[in-house]
Amino acid sequence: MTGRLFGVGVGPGDPELVTVKAARLIETADVVAFHCARHGRSIARSVAEPYLRDGRIEEQLVYPVTTETTGHPGGYQGALEEFYADCAARLAAHLDAGRTVVVLSEGDPLFYGSYMHLHKRLSPHYPTEVVPGVTSVSAASAAAGRPLVEREETLTVLPGTLPGEELAGRLRAADSAAVLKLGRTFPKVRAAFEAAGRLGDAWYVERAATDRERVVPLADVDPADVPYMSLALLTSPAERSFEAPAPARPAGSGGVWVVGLGPAGRPWLTPEAQDALASATDLVGYGPYLDRVPPNPRQRRHASGNRVEADRARDALALARDGARVAVVSSGDPGVFAMAAAVLEVAAAEEFADVPVRVVPGLTAAQAVAARAGAPLGHDFCVLSLSDILKPWEAIARRLTAAAEADLVIALYNPSSSRRRHQLPAARDLLLEHRSPETPVVIGRDVGGPEESVTVTTLGKLDPERVDMRCLLIVGSSTTRVTDRGVVYTPRRYP
Repeated sequence: MTGRLFGVGVGPGDPELVTVKAARLIETADVVAFHCARHGRSIARSVAEPYLRDGRIEEQLVYPVTTETTGHPGGYQGALEEFYADCAARLAAHLDAGRTVVVLSEGDPLFYGSYMHLHKRLSPHYPTEVVPGVTSVSAASAAAGRPLVEREETLTVLPGTLPGEELAGRLRAADSAAVLKLGRTFPKVRAAFEAAGRLGDAWYVERAATDRERVVPLADVDPADVPYMSLALLTSPAERSFEAPAPARPAGSGGVWVVGLGPAGRPWLTPEAQDALASATDLVGYGPYLDRVPPNPRQRRHASGNRVEADRARDALALARDGARVAVVSSGDPGVFAMAAAVLEVAAAEEFADVPVRVVPGLTAAQAVAARAGAPLGHDFCVLSLSDILKPWEAIARRLTAAAEADLVIALYNPSSSRRRHQLPAARDLLLEHRSPETPVVIGRDVGGPEESVTVTTLGKLDPERVDMRCLLIVGSSTTRVTDRGVVYTPRRYP
């Protein structure tokens, strides 16, 4: 079985611009081949150096000539033809032995690369793959910070070895252009730009993406100091004519978006919520919820405590009235025991009549816990909060009793805290007046977070000491079932 040949582009010079695939192939290759001059140094090999493993075989493909003068009977071209034939034969011996051969190429292997001459000779006879690399043209454009082409513009790539008159004609007609192979050709290339009337628009980039990178106007370059690894750029006409206005906030962009973050983690954040967070100029919210939004130095963050919802809403609306795009963050869904009602209540004041408010829904804690347990909310259910901070216990007890009598599945928010320990035992006792002790109960804690746990128990065995503010409880109805595998569901059909 023969080996496999890979022509691998390693980019313009920065080892960090080597693709993941190229790095993997270099690391695992049996044979790594590279072109070099007689001094033995190779740009491609130096770029690949961090990815070379011990024990590899290296094949130096040493060019027989460095200028277009040679004593070979076939001249310069004849010498190169013989060289590439010899290189192909050397690599074929490795391929016949079943070895994986990687031929390194600076830039892209099939973009003015020496690898293409081996490819033409070997690919008809051996399994071959070309791995593209970042080209010198792309690297130079990035180094100059100027786009090459926009919309329907065309890019012309030219070798500096073309005759001067032909170069000038091509440059005169081009939208954008890159002229490669400078070095000794530079005086002719510069003259061609000048003859085409394009010298003032051209840039010179030397050794792009290396620590010796240089970017200057082409007209300022000394012809005596131009290496081969350089090129001339004529960038996009649209870019040259564009005058950038100072960035400004769009008129009428102010507003408040009350954003549901879901129960925990980015995977449970909706695309609409992500967009609202990304486009905001200001983030407002309870500190721990704000901490769940990755920091962005472009945005201002306004954190506050857990019991100042009206003040938080007023601050957000005031910022929006002054033109800010404000995201008020809320855990779960902002319309379920959260910030949406507080913001809308304050927004009803006359002073905020012109401030638009939009509620961006999120996945609720009840939905998250239910999904982890199975489908306990498969039939009619209600949602209650056991917190008596904003409503009296009497109202909570009355609603619990009504829900129990109606045989609804009940999702209990805020079941307990360090200061509120009596509500859950009292709620359990109220429910037991109307529900069997065998009624399934799901306790979800930190669902979606690093300390997630889901426990299935019964109403009679419910231990309030195992429940804290980070929990949500789902109390089943008379039809709720628990399978042998511990899955909880409430059938959609009612007996």
